[in-house]
Amino acid sequence: MAKLPCISYLKALADESRWQIVRAVLERPRTVNELAEALGVSQYNISKHLRILRAADIIESERQGKHIVSRINPRLRNDVKEGELAINLGCCRFSFDDSPDFRAFSLPG
Repeated sequence: MAKLPCISYLKALADESRWQIVRAVLERPRTVNELAEALGVSQYNISKHLRILRAADIIESERQGKHIVSRINPRLRNDVKEGELAINLGCCRFSFDDSPDFRAFSLPG
């Protein structure tokens, strides 16, 4: 049963657009409009992808005035250095460099 959360994380990250959203939100919390502009994707599609990332507990969203700001779930930043663009899923860890297409992961152990 301990592997089930990891499966939902990996399914949510299996889409390139969601991968790019996670990378952008790792840099700083962002609104749907900011993500749509940064990634060149419609607001509708960003919202759809954010729903999937929220359902997998990768992204958290909070209303700030008129805007809803999305950020990485702080639990996924455990054992990650300050300023490092990475998430720790427990089952594995994903690191991002300056390129949005870069993917590196490591398994524990």
